[in-house]
Amino acid sequence: MNYLLGYDIGSSSVKVALLDANTGKCLASATSPRQEMEILAVQAGWAEQRPERWWQEAINATQELKTSYGFDATQVAGIGITYQMHGLVLIDKAGKVLRPAIIWCDSRAVDYGNAAFEALGEEYCLQNFLNSPGNFTASKLKWVHDNEPDVYAQIHKIQLPGDYIAFQMTGELQTTVSGLSEGVFWNFREQAVAQELLDYYGLDHDLLPTLVDTFAEQGRLMPEAAQALGLAAGTPVSYRAGDQPNNAFSLNVLEPGEIAATAGTSGVVYGISDQPVVDPRSRVNAFVHVNSQPDQPRNGMLMCMNGTGILNSWLRKIVGELPYDEMNRLAAQAPVGAEELLFLPFGNGAERILENEPTTAELLGLSLTRHDRTHVLRAAQEGIVYALNYGIDIMRAAGVQVHTVRAGNANMFLSPVFREAFVNTANVTLELYNTDAAQGAARGAGVGVGLYASPADAFGGLERILTLAPTPELQTQYQEAYARWHQALTQQILSTSTISHHVEQHAN
Repeated sequence: MNYLLGYDIGSSSVKVALLDANTGKCLASATSPRQEMEILAVQAGWAEQRPERWWQEAINATQELKTSYGFDATQVAGIGITYQMHGLVLIDKAGKVLRPAIIWCDSRAVDYGNAAFEALGEEYCLQNFLNSPGNFTASKLKWVHDNEPDVYAQIHKIQLPGDYIAFQMTGELQTTVSGLSEGVFWNFREQAVAQELLDYYGLDHDLLPTLVDTFAEQGRLMPEAAQALGLAAGTPVSYRAGDQPNNAFSLNVLEPGEIAATAGTSGVVYGISDQPVVDPRSRVNAFVHVNSQPDQPRNGMLMCMNGTGILNSWLRKIVGELPYDEMNRLAAQAPVGAEELLFLPFGNGAERILENEPTTAELLGLSLTRHDRTHVLRAAQEGIVYALNYGIDIMRAAGVQVHTVRAGNANMFLSPVFREAFVNTANVTLELYNTDAAQGAARGAGVGVGLYASPADAFGGLERILTLAPTPELQTQYQEAYARWHQALTQQILSTSTISHHVEQHAN
């Protein structure tokens, strides 16, 4: 029997899945730690984690998997890795981490990206990078260059979170074109490293790792890594991709017009195009998709909302550590629109769909005699859906067709309220599948070692378990509620912009 292992390196936990390569069925999985990993916030708007913790939790999860499902490690044909996007890991010549990783929801580099967007020219950036440099990895590296010069001087290579885990496994310092694109290190027009941005930022080109294909043997397990994991030395690592391209891959979303969504730590809608589609205000972003080839480009347009999982977990603490399925049951007891209670689900770092303006979470319209926890829970789930729909509207305006959306049967898509609100607000058909990110990484590993002839051949065992379409009556109710929410968001944006303008005037 051939097995495949997939690792999902998240900011909340690390998950590993074991697949039967012949049937495509997931045999077992394990997650570590049981409680969410801490995100360090030394200052407001900052978000950091220690990469060494990711590696330790990968070890812990693998050992738990081996204990629960006694597979023969010598039969593992390949290992795949997916990871939280946009993180910055800094490695010295000895292979040691120089500082905590600056992760995806960290906001410190916003001003650097905005300045680069203006200096290089908005048209130039959008034509070549398909994005503003924004708050992405290149801008985070510029922040280190300017604010921690002693650290910058010691950098041998930079890595994305998945690159770091692959390095711990294989000793190889590598990344992918898709990975470079997610950090705005890639020039789409030139099909090369974005040297113009590196030069503008004054960053050393040699800090970037060697490029490898997304689906390919990228190294083999070193003996010490194999011993720590309880796997066989020499096992190939044969796939790596950021979490959202990988989530799309896990759902067999590979071709133009196909759409994937997820609602875990962040809320994301990700659509495939064969054209260089851009949003002029860079509120949604384009990256190189996992199956893109120079002669057959595939780009993923991504809208991301940071405050998804953190809002749900925050509410769980507030309502008494209830299980999430009980929170979903309580949310369903309140009516559509939560009797005009509105939740703006922001406040977890700069939101790109709001042009990286500072925002906060807000609960609006609360009546102490009318609303109870069921209304609050429903308003939160609806608020996350409305934020996703706000991004979907931007994607549609940029030319992405959004009709049918595929998602894994996990996280907030387990909630009937969330699913119903999503399809009726966005006017889409939702398909739920029996997959997750770790399983997608395992399938990718099978492509990388040649067990599957192509990415499209990797989906044996993938099953659709639910299809949900909008209904006219519910569409009317949800879209009326969304209009109220949209008006509240517009007022918040105007208020924030006015405050920012006054602060700038005072500073000048």
